[in-house]
Amino acid sequence: MITPNLSGLYRGVNEIFPARADSENPEENLAQLLAKTDRPLRIKLGIDPTGADIHLGHSICVRKLRAFQDAGHTAVLLIGDFTARIGDPTGKSETRTQLTAEQVAANARTYLDQVRPILDFDTPGRLEIRYNSEWLSKLDLPKILELLGTMTVQQMLAKEGFDNRIEQENAIYLHEFLYPLMQGYDSVALEADVELGGTDQKFNIAVGRDLQRHFGIKPQFGLLMPILIGTDGVQKMSKSLNNYVGLSEDPLTMYSKLEKIADSSIAQYFELLTDLPLDALPENPREKQKLLALDIVSQYHGKEAAHQAQLNAIALVVKGDPGEADAVPEFSLANVQFPAKLFYILSASGLCKSSGDGRKLMQGGGVKLEGNKVSDVNLTFESPVELEGKVLQVGKNKFVRLVS
Repeated sequence: MITPNLSGLYRGVNEIFPARADSENPEENLAQLLAKTDRPLRIKLGIDPTGADIHLGHSICVRKLRAFQDAGHTAVLLIGDFTARIGDPTGKSETRTQLTAEQVAANARTYLDQVRPILDFDTPGRLEIRYNSEWLSKLDLPKILELLGTMTVQQMLAKEGFDNRIEQENAIYLHEFLYPLMQGYDSVALEADVELGGTDQKFNIAVGRDLQRHFGIKPQFGLLMPILIGTDGVQKMSKSLNNYVGLSEDPLTMYSKLEKIADSSIAQYFELLTDLPLDALPENPREKQKLLALDIVSQYHGKEAAHQAQLNAIALVVKGDPGEADAVPEFSLANVQFPAKLFYILSASGLCKSSGDGRKLMQGGGVKLEGNKVSDVNLTFESPVELEGKVLQVGKNKFVRLVS
């Protein structure tokens, strides 16, 4: 019998459903299953590699998967290389652009690199990495018809986002109806005992339960985690909203973003993104921010790099002396055509979305070069030599060192 270490399994969990397993085991809930099981449970987390980067919001379920690993269970990390080519329609106001197999494969490789600091990849039996093309690419028409026969159109239209798209007269394509069925069939193929997901994935996880029951497999439990608020303290973390912290970001950028987290969000960040005891946090809000940033950067880059990032952030922000910071990410000017205006360099370096944004930031006093504000939108440099080694800064937490 597994004797689980339950520490961390329920931390931050929004919902476990169902409260009881099913009519065959009406008294059993997940806690009882964990307590009595004589085998490692199969804990599924599916990720669709629809982009190249993962941010801290995505890491919440990956961290929970690690907690189940530490409790002695088997983490099944499902790479949705087949379903990613459709794209999850949840919460989308329009049809996703379909990706090629090559794009999905490239994204999958970067995803695995980014979750490696979180999961135990080394202990035998603790991690399975599976790809749903293993079974979905082999489905024949009779099997697809069987899957379609398990749901009604009315049930599918109840899915989050579809009703809004109907009201807005935005198209819903038939292949989008297949997504939750294929995602649910993954749970059948993997014989999952528990599936992890954000609160927006409840519909998809419930479909997995229904399909398992249809195919004679004991239905899985769903464990739902909250959606992380972004660095703006208002909307959910999203790359498109530019309020995210990427797992692959350099230590200084990551630290600088995290030490500015709003007081209204910091409790959620500690609970979902760290293992620190919540009853032993500093009372001072500024010390909380610094501890949060230090802990999270340490998880992905190590303690030494995190402490150096903290020193660099102090040098850049408090002292205003970029010369004291030795870990600022570099941007090569080799691909910039000179003479070049500074707002173009802001865009080319990724410090802002476009040249137009760069101009607005300069006019608003949000741009510094070597610690000095630059507001002249016509400022032009004749050659990269003029900028060699200088630090270009946008706002309080975005920096690059310019190199030729």
